[in-house]
Amino acid sequence: MANLRWVTHKGKKVLLLDFTQRAGVAVEQLAREVQQVITAQPRASVLVLADFTGAKFSDDASKQIATAAAADRPHVLRTAWVGTETFPEAWFNRIRDYSQRDIRRFATREEALEFLTSE
Repeated sequence: MANLRWVTHKGKKVLLLDFTQRAGVAVEQLAREVQQVITAQPRASVLVLADFTGAKFSDDASKQIATAAAADRPHVLRTAWVGTETFPEAWFNRIRDYSQRDIRRFATREEALEFLTSE
């Protein structure tokens, strides 16, 4: 679970999903783990930061991320993604639309953390 960890920023807990440099099946497996961790938390309580820097996606991986994002939506308060510059726009739109989540994209983790922990 080293790829999933709680970090603290401005006194608030943020779940960091570290997809960096992952590919295919590893992305799918991490997405499944994410769903289990988030759905174990209280509703509307989780701040999520996903870092996709250097990740390589298959269509199956994007579908698994969309499934997990939809399943854990009731538990998530805010979501921020970084490292999505090479992420196909169609996949991002599918994940956002299927999960019905407001997913914000940022250039850096620091910008994402500021958004997540702002009042």
